[in-house]
Amino acid sequence: MKMKAAVIREMGAKQPYAESKPMKIEEVEIGAPEERELLIQIKAASLCHSDLSSVNGNRPRPMPMILGHEAAGIVTECGPGITDIEVGDHVALIFAPSCGECISCKEGRPGQCEPGQQSNGAGTLLGGGIRLSQKGETVYHHVGVSAFAEYCVVNRGSVVKIDPSLPFDEAALFGCAVLTGVGAALNTAGVFPGSSVAVVGLGGVGLNALLGAKVAGANQIVALDVHDDKLAIAKRLGATATVNATDDNAIETVKELTNGGVNFGLEMAGSVQAMELAYRITRRGGTTVTAGLPHPDARWELQHVNLTAEERTVKGSYVGSCVPSRDVPRYINLYKSGMLPVDQLMSDHLKLEDINEGFDRLQSGHTVRQIIMM
Repeated sequence: MKMKAAVIREMGAKQPYAESKPMKIEEVEIGAPEERELLIQIKAASLCHSDLSSVNGNRPRPMPMILGHEAAGIVTECGPGITDIEVGDHVALIFAPSCGECISCKEGRPGQCEPGQQSNGAGTLLGGGIRLSQKGETVYHHVGVSAFAEYCVVNRGSVVKIDPSLPFDEAALFGCAVLTGVGAALNTAGVFPGSSVAVVGLGGVGLNALLGAKVAGANQIVALDVHDDKLAIAKRLGATATVNATDDNAIETVKELTNGGVNFGLEMAGSVQAMELAYRITRRGGTTVTAGLPHPDARWELQHVNLTAEERTVKGSYVGSCVPSRDVPRYINLYKSGMLPVDQLMSDHLKLEDINEGFDRLQSGHTVRQIIMM
């Protein structure tokens, strides 16, 4: 079957992307789903910094590729071996496919699925298959999804069935931003009622982390970013205080606000500077969590004696330490009850043809979630 898709062939294009056009709208061939695979008609796909990192070269990927991973759609065909999903079901797409059989999956950590991580790195579906091509040339899958297209073929472990009453633009957010941000607060950090939290970096994931901390009952939530408009959004969503991260006295200000530092410092910006800031505003005995994905060459220096003497904890969070089949429905229910107002994070709706301009806005830092509607 032929479809329309946004194809990227080289990373590191110069800005503005509206002029260099790293992604071009082209016709691509997509194969039928095979064993335990599904054909999904994409209805909505968000622009995420993880996609941007494959445009600017911070996260090397095999090329050419169709990017896009935070999305929702309708099942249009089921391959052999699919027994719990039917044609017509609405699904959210998950960027960390899980096999269900490896040690990590059996330990309840599907985000750390070893075959899933290997296939994501290789640009294939779980199991090594590739269903995308263009005039005989291989086109690679982005983290098992490739949602910037009219259709995608995914492994069963890359989807979660969702409530069909949920609008697709809202549903798309639950596949990445909500899982990663809310999960980082609830699952990885374990924010508890009455605790203090700082969120460094207020993109879609960071603002969801803020919402997660609020749901967990944190007493103080300090939001930090380099953009005042993001700080205003954080205040509206429930931050008890905001601090511009470029302020020379940012660390001292947070410590004064929180009586020496926060219980939980959540780094959501994906930079060494943000990680250093999050660590330094975490109190003695506290926990610093990072969900950021900087360039693989990035290094963060940690003072060993400080880690020991202050009994600090530093944790990484991938997919919010979530079990998607459990947590996506749970977070959707929280949204429907009014406790997770993630719809307030949608900045704009775009056409697929406007994707390069959308990435210019994302790079500027003055937008949260732009949704491509198919």
